[in-house]
Amino acid sequence: MIDKEQYKDALERAKEHFEKLILEQLERIERMKQDTEWIDYKSLKPIIIGVVGGDGIGPFITKEARRVVEYLLADEIKNGKIEIRDIEGLTIERRAQVMKAVPDDVLEEVKKCHVLLKGPTKTPKKGEPWPNIESANVALRRYLDLFANVRPVKVPKEGIDWVFFRENTEGAYILGSKGINVTEDLAMDFKVITTQGAERIIRLAFDYARKNNRRKVTVVTKANVVKTTDGKFLEIAERIASEYPEIEWDDWFIDIMTAKLIDPARRKDFDVFVMPNLYGDILTDEAAQIQGGVGTAGSANIGKKYAMFEAIHGSADKMVQEGRAKYADPTSIIKAAAMMLEHIGFPEKAKKLDMALDICTQFEKKIVVTGRPDGATTEEMANYIIETLQDPNLEEKWQKYYDEYLKS
Repeated sequence: MIDKEQYKDALERAKEHFEKLILEQLERIERMKQDTEWIDYKSLKPIIIGVVGGDGIGPFITKEARRVVEYLLADEIKNGKIEIRDIEGLTIERRAQVMKAVPDDVLEEVKKCHVLLKGPTKTPKKGEPWPNIESANVALRRYLDLFANVRPVKVPKEGIDWVFFRENTEGAYILGSKGINVTEDLAMDFKVITTQGAERIIRLAFDYARKNNRRKVTVVTKANVVKTTDGKFLEIAERIASEYPEIEWDDWFIDIMTAKLIDPARRKDFDVFVMPNLYGDILTDEAAQIQGGVGTAGSANIGKKYAMFEAIHGSADKMVQEGRAKYADPTSIIKAAAMMLEHIGFPEKAKKLDMALDICTQFEKKIVVTGRPDGATTEEMANYIIETLQDPNLEEKWQKYYDEYLKS
């Protein structure tokens, strides 16, 4: 038997810690209950786009993504419909200096914008010379309540056209930096699923399926083992699915789901996915690799008031250290820029950018970024994309290449 007196102080500290976390989450639930209105971009003038460079290769790729956006939105910028602002200070050096995931002054500037186009930011890990600061991404998602991480993946020849809805503000990640070492032998972390948080991400996935004539939604959990939190997520999914009778739905466990994504005989069966945070992180990186690598995928973080669009890869500090940053591939963040254009009300411009990206990175490949001097520079790739956008026959050119691609 355990002598409770021996661990009295440790138990009291753990109880206080857990109580604080519970109160934080209860407060968050009350905020979610009150937050019902979505922003209307059509009513805004200007729509303010904040550009955040981030760390490592981030400033290099965001600079070129901004240039592409400026080209596409030149008229809107000129007439005051769009304003683009650079936001400085979201770097590991500054964050370490103030010991915050997002410095207060940076957060203040971020909140003055409606959407962000953001480069990768560094999250320190054990053994690195930085303090153990929370991920800036996780913090921004929480501060701005960006509850939906949306990532599309397409490989037409394989019959793949997936859209992933990953919950962003709870699950394992929201409390990932708030675990406790109860004793020197016992460490505990926490996971949270709320009714409100699960409902809004699951409903968003089903709404997307309905609006885009998608046939199926797949819910991914580990509810057979993680019975309370994942069980709650799955139970809510079943209830919401009943409101969309025209949409087929099923559920899979995360372990077998990772296998089925790489099974050519089964992966064509999937369409729209929805899942808690950690599982979404795993599956979307795997899916991006099937598409051609994490550098080929963009990512949207959607909330009711704010939205953030970013590359899904990291800051690639080694490339900077080795002097190779100017050879970084900007494709992922430019794909994110296309998603941003769609989100703020410019679907035709987004479609053209997607087509240009297909031509440049999948079909023509007149230049290729390798991350090294044997390939194109970041700037050269952006130039190639802009030149392709300038082609008056862009759509016909894309269709011709696409038809040939399917036959090959």
